[in-house]
Amino acid sequence: MKKILITLFSLLSILYNCKAQQSADDILGVWETGNGKARVKITKVGNYYFGRIVWLKEPLNTEGKPKLDVNNEDPAKQSKPILGLQLVGGFEYKSANLWEEGTIYDPESGKTYKCKINLADKNTMEIRGFIGVSMFGRTDTWKRLELKK
Repeated sequence: MKKILITLFSLLSILYNCKAQQSADDILGVWETGNGKARVKITKVGNYYFGRIVWLKEPLNTEGKPKLDVNNEDPAKQSKPILGLQLVGGFEYKSANLWEEGTIYDPESGKTYKCKINLADKNTMEIRGFIGVSMFGRTDTWKRLELKK
Protein backbone atom coordinates (compact mmCIF):
# COMPACT_ATOMS: atom_id res chain seq x y z
CA MET A 1 0.00 0.00 0.00
CA LYS A 2 2.83 2.38 0.89
CA LYS A 3 4.47 1.68 -2.48
CA ILE A 4 1.24 2.53 -4.32
CA LEU A 5 0.87 5.82 -2.43
CA ILE A 6 4.47 6.80 -3.18
CA THR A 7 3.99 5.97 -6.87
CA LEU A 8 0.71 7.92 -7.00
CA PHE A 9 2.27 10.93 -5.26
CA SER A 10 5.24 10.84 -7.66
CA LEU A 11 2.94 10.68 -10.68
CA LEU A 12 0.82 13.59 -9.42
CA SER A 13 3.95 15.61 -8.72
CA ILE A 14 5.26 15.01 -12.26
CA LEU A 15 1.90 15.95 -13.80
CA TYR A 16 1.72 19.12 -11.70
CA ASN A 17 5.24 20.18 -12.70
CA CYS A 18 4.52 19.53 -16.38
CA LYS A 19 1.36 21.63 -16.23
CA ALA A 20 3.23 24.48 -14.48
CA GLN A 21 5.96 24.45 -17.14
CA GLN A 22 3.44 24.44 -19.98
CA SER A 23 1.22 27.13 -18.57
CA ALA A 24 3.99 29.75 -18.25
CA ASP A 25 3.88 30.36 -22.02
CA ASP A 26 0.12 29.93 -22.43
CA ILE A 27 -0.37 33.69 -22.96
CA LEU A 28 1.82 33.74 -26.08
CA GLY A 29 -0.08 34.57 -29.25
CA VAL A 30 -2.34 37.23 -30.72
CA TRP A 31 -5.20 38.62 -28.62
CA GLU A 32 -8.06 40.97 -29.43
CA THR A 33 -8.84 43.63 -26.82
CA GLY A 34 -12.29 43.73 -25.23
CA ASN A 35 -13.46 46.69 -27.33
CA GLY A 36 -12.20 45.09 -30.56
CA LYS A 37 -10.15 48.17 -31.47
CA ALA A 38 -6.75 46.48 -31.36
CA ARG A 39 -4.94 43.17 -31.54
CA VAL A 40 -1.89 42.56 -29.41
CA LYS A 41 0.83 39.97 -29.96
CA ILE A 42 2.26 38.62 -26.70
CA THR A 43 5.88 37.45 -26.91
CA LYS A 44 8.51 36.35 -24.43
CA VAL A 45 11.99 37.78 -23.89
CA GLY A 46 13.95 35.83 -21.28
CA ASN A 47 11.50 35.28 -18.42
CA TYR A 48 9.36 38.33 -19.22
CA TYR A 49 6.26 38.74 -21.39
CA PHE A 50 5.52 41.75 -23.61
CA GLY A 51 2.74 42.70 -26.01
CA ARG A 52 2.77 44.98 -29.05
CA ILE A 53 -0.14 46.30 -31.07
CA VAL A 54 -0.10 44.42 -34.39
CA TRP A 55 -3.50 45.53 -35.77
CA LEU A 56 -5.85 48.48 -35.31
CA LYS A 57 -9.49 48.63 -36.39
CA GLU A 58 -8.91 52.27 -37.34
CA PRO A 59 -5.18 52.66 -38.05
CA LEU A 60 -5.50 56.05 -39.76
CA ASN A 61 -6.42 59.47 -38.39
CA THR A 62 -8.89 61.87 -40.05
CA GLU A 63 -6.13 63.04 -42.42
CA GLY A 64 -5.52 59.49 -43.65
CA LYS A 65 -2.17 59.21 -41.87
CA PRO A 66 -1.18 56.56 -39.28
CA LYS A 67 -2.51 57.33 -35.79
CA LEU A 68 0.19 58.62 -33.48
CA ASP A 69 0.61 58.34 -29.72
CA VAL A 70 -0.43 61.99 -29.29
CA ASN A 71 -1.69 61.54 -25.70
CA ASN A 72 1.61 60.19 -24.38
CA GLU A 73 2.87 62.17 -21.38
CA ASP A 74 6.38 62.06 -22.89
CA PRO A 75 6.50 64.62 -25.74
CA ALA A 76 9.31 62.66 -27.43
CA LYS A 77 6.94 59.68 -27.88
CA GLN A 78 3.97 61.63 -29.23
CA SER A 79 5.19 61.29 -32.83
CA LYS A 80 5.41 57.48 -32.65
CA PRO A 81 2.75 55.40 -34.41
CA ILE A 82 0.27 53.47 -32.24
CA LEU A 83 0.58 50.47 -34.56
CA GLY A 84 3.64 48.61 -33.27
CA LEU A 85 3.46 50.28 -29.86
CA GLN A 86 4.29 48.16 -26.81
CA LEU A 87 1.01 48.04 -24.90
CA VAL A 88 1.89 45.60 -22.11
CA GLY A 89 5.23 44.58 -20.73
CA GLY A 90 7.43 43.24 -17.98
CA PHE A 91 5.16 40.41 -16.88
CA GLU A 92 6.51 37.49 -14.90
CA TYR A 93 4.81 34.13 -14.57
CA LYS A 94 3.88 33.74 -10.89
CA SER A 95 1.60 30.70 -10.59
CA ALA A 96 -0.96 28.70 -12.53
CA ASN A 97 -2.67 31.13 -14.93
CA LEU A 98 -1.27 34.29 -13.27
CA TRP A 99 1.29 36.80 -14.59
CA GLU A 100 2.20 39.87 -12.51
CA GLU A 101 4.72 42.69 -12.07
CA GLY A 102 3.87 44.14 -15.50
CA THR A 103 2.39 47.34 -16.83
CA ILE A 104 -0.24 48.31 -19.39
CA TYR A 105 -0.24 51.52 -21.39
CA ASP A 106 -3.47 53.24 -22.41
CA PRO A 107 -2.89 55.22 -25.62
CA GLU A 108 -6.26 56.96 -25.23
CA SER A 109 -5.22 58.58 -21.93
CA GLY A 110 -1.43 58.45 -22.35
CA LYS A 111 -1.06 56.79 -18.94
CA THR A 112 0.71 53.62 -17.81
CA TYR A 113 -0.75 51.42 -15.07
CA LYS A 114 0.40 48.47 -13.01
CA CYS A 115 -1.16 45.33 -14.39
CA LYS A 116 -1.73 41.63 -13.84
CA ILE A 117 -2.97 38.95 -16.21
CA ASN A 118 -5.17 35.99 -15.40
CA LEU A 119 -5.82 33.33 -18.01
CA ALA A 120 -9.45 32.30 -17.45
CA ASP A 121 -9.11 29.57 -20.11
CA LYS A 122 -6.81 28.97 -23.07
CA ASN A 123 -8.65 31.55 -25.19
CA THR A 124 -9.72 34.13 -22.57
CA MET A 125 -7.37 36.55 -20.85
CA GLU A 126 -8.46 38.87 -18.05
CA ILE A 127 -6.09 41.79 -17.93
CA ARG A 128 -6.40 44.16 -14.97
CA GLY A 129 -4.83 47.61 -14.94
CA PHE A 130 -4.70 49.45 -11.64
CA ILE A 131 -3.23 52.26 -9.57
CA GLY A 132 -1.51 51.18 -6.36
CA VAL A 133 -3.42 48.03 -5.48
CA SER A 134 -5.43 45.75 -7.72
CA MET A 135 -8.68 46.67 -5.95
CA PHE A 136 -8.53 50.12 -7.60
CA GLY A 137 -8.57 49.24 -11.26
CA ARG A 138 -10.41 47.94 -14.29
CA THR A 139 -10.45 44.53 -15.94
CA ASP A 140 -10.67 43.99 -19.69
CA THR A 141 -11.29 40.60 -21.27
CA TRP A 142 -9.19 39.75 -24.30
CA LYS A 143 -9.88 36.86 -26.67
CA ARG A 144 -7.25 34.77 -28.40
CA LEU A 145 -7.29 34.89 -32.20
CA GLU A 146 -6.77 31.77 -34.24
CA LEU A 147 -4.63 32.82 -37.15
CA LYS A 148 -5.24 31.22 -40.56
CA LYS A 149 -2.22 29.42 -41.94
